[in-house]
Amino acid sequence: MTKASIELQDLRRRIYVKAKAEPSWRFWGLYVHVCKRETLRESYRMAKKKNGAPGIDGVTFDAIEGRGVEVFLGELRTELVSGQYRPMRNRKVAIPKEGGKVRVLGIPSIRDRVVQGCLKLILEPIFESDFQDGSYGYRPKRTAHQAVARVSEAVLMGLTRVVDLDLKSYFDTVSHSIILRKVAERVNDAKVMRLLKLILKASGKRGVPQGGVISPLLSNLYLNEVDKMLERAREVTRRGKYLNVEYARFADDLVVLVSGHPSCDRLARMVPRRVREELAKLEVQINEEKTKLVDLKRDETFSFVGFDFRGVKTHRGKSGVRVTPRVKSRTRLLSELREVSRRHRSQPIVGLIAEINPIVRGWVNYFRIGQSGRCFTYVRNWIEKKVRRAMMRARKRRGFGWNRWSSSWLYETLGLFDDYGLRRGPRAKALPAR
Repeated sequence: MTKASIELQDLRRRIYVKAKAEPSWRFWGLYVHVCKRETLRESYRMAKKKNGAPGIDGVTFDAIEGRGVEVFLGELRTELVSGQYRPMRNRKVAIPKEGGKVRVLGIPSIRDRVVQGCLKLILEPIFESDFQDGSYGYRPKRTAHQAVARVSEAVLMGLTRVVDLDLKSYFDTVSHSIILRKVAERVNDAKVMRLLKLILKASGKRGVPQGGVISPLLSNLYLNEVDKMLERAREVTRRGKYLNVEYARFADDLVVLVSGHPSCDRLARMVPRRVREELAKLEVQINEEKTKLVDLKRDETFSFVGFDFRGVKTHRGKSGVRVTPRVKSRTRLLSELREVSRRHRSQPIVGLIAEINPIVRGWVNYFRIGQSGRCFTYVRNWIEKKVRRAMMRARKRRGFGWNRWSSSWLYETLGLFDDYGLRRGPRAKALPAR
């Protein structure tokens, strides 16, 4: 879980142990821990580390620290303890998506981020004890790479029929009454529930803001019943050591895998129907245009957490799986780098490299598992040509300067990012399949 002071870590550990040992226990007396200066300091530290943009009030971290962090936290604590705290409206930011659509992020003010962080620090250990093994998004010590490993190993064990679900505007359609009821099943603290209700209402009548500190925790809790249903299906349909159903979820990205054995034909029809029934109870809509049933034995593909999965045959004739970055992910990266290059057209080349290196490093670190080598080679060559072209343009010449500068000079002297090596991804525990 999130590292904090020894006292706060100990409190979170004790809450987790209690919640794990007694799944029906409802916690009380939590609000006093939300309001502690220790919790406020840790929440502020977490918010400052991410160094996000200011909210609707325009207050920045520099302004807060110029006035004094302890003064800021003291005033915030007074508002919380007295019950006078009221969250501000979130600042709306539209992020372009593919197909001309936009994703609207709700950016809370820094003071509201700190309060949400305090609430998350206290509530997270309770609900972490209830979350299922197949859920990976925004959870402590869980990564997208682990989710990819879980899916890959399921395919390797013969679970080749895949339900690739796309949830329609999930974060925007979360019902406040349902999420509050789910929190109340484990929390018996009127002040905590009141604070959570205020935070939710600040985002509108429905939904949790994408950009809110506590939103990932609430979104995972909202879909936890779907995870539980799939865990039960996973165990009930298992025959001895053979696993016939597997699933993985990363936030609103969900895939369900069913054995390709002919005896599981009925199961392949039932599982998608049960998932739809559970989502309907939560008033979550499915994007039918993007939801699909995939049979990897027919050379079909599906996408999950930015990767494409395709069933293949190894040189020994055994079933395998090829995991590569989605073409759309690569296209987005190159579009971003193209825009950076355009902005630096009249600037020194070192400035361009200083800006593109962190972007490329982050993208490569995310995708450096599976069979990404060919994609990485394409990206590396594209970037080298872009840098060479920029240097030739600065000299008012055409071409790429292959005779002027060697590739090793670009990487060793100019410092252009060159760590494109693949790494073995993490392994996920899984039972054998038929």
